[in-house]
Amino acid sequence: MFAVMKKELKTYFCSPIGYVVMGIFLLCFSVFFYLTVISYGSVDLGILYYYTALYGLIIIVPILTMRMFAEERKSGTEQLLLTSPTGMFKIVMGKLLAAVLVILLTLLLSFMFFFIVMYFGEPNLVTTLVSMLGFILMAIAALSFGMFASSLTENQVIAGVITVAFLIISLFITDISSKFSGFALMNYFTNFVQGVISIENIISLLLFSLVFISLTIIVMQRRKMVK
Repeated sequence: MFAVMKKELKTYFCSPIGYVVMGIFLLCFSVFFYLTVISYGSVDLGILYYYTALYGLIIIVPILTMRMFAEERKSGTEQLLLTSPTGMFKIVMGKLLAAVLVILLTLLLSFMFFFIVMYFGEPNLVTTLVSMLGFILMAIAALSFGMFASSLTENQVIAGVITVAFLIISLFITDISSKFSGFALMNYFTNFVQGVISIENIISLLLFSLVFISLTIIVMQRRKMVK
């Protein structure tokens, strides 16, 4: 698992992908920091993470995930994965953890906004940390779906479009039917923004992630059997 994760991290940071992702993410943080904190003279950083998750993940997640398996399939290196002695669970988790680490690194850099606000006021540290926890759980859930989309096709663009479409639809899916409320990821994030750790929301996000991690493993195992 860690060998796969190391390989993926090298792919991210030995190419522009990782730096572009971090740059776009920090740009989103900066824009919403100005719009939600500076403009209103607020010290509430929870809303900063809410809007960055709302709009930033739609851009970032497809960039990180669309190539995970689609590129392997298109370039022919998928065969090496399928015949590798490393179990499919470890391969899938290695790829996912690498993407999570990129987001986590950017999230840690975003903590600089806390120190900026602290210079002018008294931001709530607990609310900020809880918002960051919710953010990373949201990111993992979104990444798990993006990874699943990438496992379905060899076309990176199609994988990216599927991921973007899902993340956008998830924002309005409860308006279509309450039966699909389990896919409304942002609904699970609201309590975190207010500094409240909801065990129910944590479990829901982790279960969502687990479902699509499992589906990705199933898809790849079926391809392995076919090969």
